[in-house]
Amino acid sequence: MSFDVNKVRADFPQLTQKIRGKQLVYLDSAATALKPWPVIERIGHFNSYEVANVHRGAHYLADQATNYFEQTREKVRKFINAKETAEIIFTKGTTESVNLVATSWARTNLRAGDEVLITEMEHHANIVPWQLVCEEAGAFLKVAPISDLGELKMDELEKLITEKTRIVAVTHASNHLGTINPIQKITELAHKQGALVFVDGAQMVAYRAVDVQALNADFYAFSGHKIFGPFGIGILYGKRELLEKMPPYQSGGSMISSVTFKLSTFNELPFKFEAGTPNIEAAIALGAALDYVGRFGFSELEKHESEILSYATESLSEIGQLTILGLAANKVPIVSFVIKGFHHSDIAQILDQEAIAVRAGHHCTQPLLRRLLVPGTVRASFSIFNTRADVDRLVTAVKKAKELLL
Repeated sequence: MSFDVNKVRADFPQLTQKIRGKQLVYLDSAATALKPWPVIERIGHFNSYEVANVHRGAHYLADQATNYFEQTREKVRKFINAKETAEIIFTKGTTESVNLVATSWARTNLRAGDEVLITEMEHHANIVPWQLVCEEAGAFLKVAPISDLGELKMDELEKLITEKTRIVAVTHASNHLGTINPIQKITELAHKQGALVFVDGAQMVAYRAVDVQALNADFYAFSGHKIFGPFGIGILYGKRELLEKMPPYQSGGSMISSVTFKLSTFNELPFKFEAGTPNIEAAIALGAALDYVGRFGFSELEKHESEILSYATESLSEIGQLTILGLAANKVPIVSFVIKGFHHSDIAQILDQEAIAVRAGHHCTQPLLRRLLVPGTVRASFSIFNTRADVDRLVTAVKKAKELLL
């Protein structure tokens, strides 16, 4: 399907609304993506006509719901090119996926003196779980530095991966800077030392094609709501040989094989890690979101978003006293900036008065901000429905904010 941004915009009903009498410009896709009609309608259809629990019913509706649920698992497998559906685990989102690996794999395998390596650009969700398991095990959390452009210093990262490193946890694309990290190279370096690699793919999956086999990542996670799907659904990919050895993350229904008062045995993959009733309608609607993205080639999406990113970067750079943080050569369409002498929250509030939705603050990357020596930024993040006109509205509003705040 050829890419036509005007036709794409018609798929997102939220874009039609006015806020304070002005047409909405949505520039907060890094926080959450808007939902297109196929996703909205899929949720509504399920809740109207198909409600049933999965995997355990003895009637038509239960069989139908189970089929739709498992069809999404297969869609995810194809979407990220995993070997088999047993390697695809449904979670609540990227954060739960990180915690699953940190709780199940790390608590089983980390020992005193071991090391876990992260980077300076990680989201809090890919920092705190590793801090906790390191503290519990007596292991050490190491941090790979970034350059002033917001790129990983790969020579330093390579030095930090040693025989003591058990796992490298790294974002595929920074939610604050937009930087795309060279995951394939990182996995090569890690595997040479016998270390595993966990990848936070939350900001990557909506922008670029992901092939977990080509990346050779041991674990890969993302959230449905970042890729036009519902809230409360996420994915953890893990290599079968690793998942087989990991103990359950939670216990309860669905994840068991047999239960006695003396002993319980656990279900096969992937169900061993899916305790309780899942978010069925969200999982099915995630399948609709992946179908929607699949209408377009990622090359077309990347071309459009790269053009918007370049135009936004150039246009914002012409504003006096404005500094863009994160100028990596390879980025997803995220632009975070500060204006000398002005508070980021004040700027965002004035943008909101102009019906421009951005995010302001630390973006769950407080260690990164300390590295960049700023308390917070304004972040504009773009998606497939954004246009040059949206960028023009943003630039005009930022200039207005400067005038009002003088």
